[in-house]
Amino acid sequence: MMTQRFALVLGASGGIGEVISNQLAEAGWSLYLHYHSNSQQVTNLQKELAAKYPQQEFRIAQADFRMEHAADELALNVQSVEAIVVANGQAVVKLLSETTAIEMAELWQVHMQNPARLIALLSAKLRKCPVSYILFIGSIWGSAGAAGEVMYSAVKGAQHAFVKAYAKEAAYSGIRVNAIAPGWIDTRMNQEFSSEERQMVMDQIPLLSVGTPQEIANMVEFMLSGKADYMTGEIIQINGGWYI
Repeated sequence: MMTQRFALVLGASGGIGEVISNQLAEAGWSLYLHYHSNSQQVTNLQKELAAKYPQQEFRIAQADFRMEHAADELALNVQSVEAIVVANGQAVVKLLSETTAIEMAELWQVHMQNPARLIALLSAKLRKCPVSYILFIGSIWGSAGAAGEVMYSAVKGAQHAFVKAYAKEAAYSGIRVNAIAPGWIDTRMNQEFSSEERQMVMDQIPLLSVGTPQEIANMVEFMLSGKADYMTGEIIQINGGWYI
């Protein structure tokens, strides 16, 4: 029987995470599909993937990363893993003076503390593979910063810094650590903006278009394919030239 290669996708029920999951499944990966609250979305995804790829395994794992011990609980459900894709998150679009202490704490827990803790707990399993992967879905704002999203920018910047530091620490264990920093991606969350707001953003993007979740998923598949194994500690910008 063929050994299954498992990737853990954090935020598999989200707009980008769902497309990443589909792309990795098509590439032959078995998956742990993590979600926070959208159980119906991830259950439907699991059923669709199981029907399309019956030789692979698709396991659902729930964890609320706003909670302090979420990573510890999730790690107990992961038996083997060769790749971790950190695609979960939440946004807070507020002035810094209006952002509450609870919102600040939750942003840190969701984007940085629990992912880092989970990676620490699963590092021994990653090291069992000759080559393994950690890939964060960061943000253009982690590099450029955004007014009105100061704390979100801060935690995304922390993700980018984590990638650069842990890439050095984990290199001797064969673990490749990288990030993709998307610009404006046409997800369900961004569709809440008005057409005027969308046009204002589009006018600032040299390619004059927004990106799609599929474009992010294509890069994720490439990074986990073995074709980019001499790359670690990199932040790959996918933003249409918005930030260079």
